[in-house]
Amino acid sequence: MLSRKSPHNTIDPDDEAALKAAILEKGNIPRHIAFIMDGNGRWARARGLPRLAGHREGVKTVRRMVETGPEIGVQVMTFYTFSQENWRRPAMEVSALMELLVESIEREVEDLKRNRVELRVIGELDNLPPAPREAMKNAIQTLTGGDRLTLVLALSYSSRNEIVRAVNRIIAADVKPIDENEFSHWLDTAGLPDPDLLIRTSGELRLSNFLLYQLAYTEIVVSDKHWPEFSRADLFDCIRRYQTRERRFGMTSEQVK
Repeated sequence: MLSRKSPHNTIDPDDEAALKAAILEKGNIPRHIAFIMDGNGRWARARGLPRLAGHREGVKTVRRMVETGPEIGVQVMTFYTFSQENWRRPAMEVSALMELLVESIEREVEDLKRNRVELRVIGELDNLPPAPREAMKNAIQTLTGGDRLTLVLALSYSSRNEIVRAVNRIIAADVKPIDENEFSHWLDTAGLPDPDLLIRTSGELRLSNFLLYQLAYTEIVVSDKHWPEFSRADLFDCIRRYQTRERRFGMTSEQVK
C-alpha cells in the first residue's frame, strides 16, 4: 500500500525527538530500509541553482540517513544511487555525478570505517569509468568487516538486468533445480535480507526498475519531500507509518496474530 500522509496522531511530524521516542517504543524497527532518492534536480531548480547543487545536497542527506540508521537499530540501508537508465542523461551531468561519487566516497570512507559501516555495491560496477570504479573498490576493501550497518549503493543498477545476469550465471553453472531460495543466492543482493521498507521521496509513485524481485513484500512509504530536504524527522515519520501496517505476507490477519 502506498501512503503519503502520516496517520492521524498527536505528534508533530517535525518533532524529531518525539518521533524517535515513539518508534523506539513501538519496537518493530525495519531491519532493512531501501531508498529511491528523488527530487535533487527539482530541489535545485526551485532555488535557482544548477542540478549539481541538488546532487551535492543529496549526498548530505545520504550521510544523515547512514548516521541515523544505527541509532535506531536499522541494519541495512540501500540507496538507488545511479541507474543504468541514468547513463542516458546529458554527458556533462553524468561526468559531474561520477566526479561527485569519487569525491564523496573518498571524503567519507574514514568516518564510515570509524562507525563500523560495511559497504556493498550492487549493479554493474565495471561499467563505471576508471576513477569511480577504483574508488568504490578501494572503499569496499577498506570497509570490509563493518558490523554496525551495511551500506548498499546501487550503481549502474537495473533490476531487470540483475535478474537476467542471475539467470545467465545459473545456466552457466548448470544448477538444477532452482527454487526461490536458490535463485536469491545468484542476485547481487545475495546474503542480504529483503527490504522491509522502501522510502521514495518527491512524491513519485513508481519503482523505477529498482529491486523488483526483492521488493515483493516490502512496505512502501512515499514522502512529498525532495531528497535534499529529507530529514531525520522525516525518516522517523516514515518508520512510524511503516509500524502502523500489518504485514501479512499473503496470510489472513488471524493467521498473523
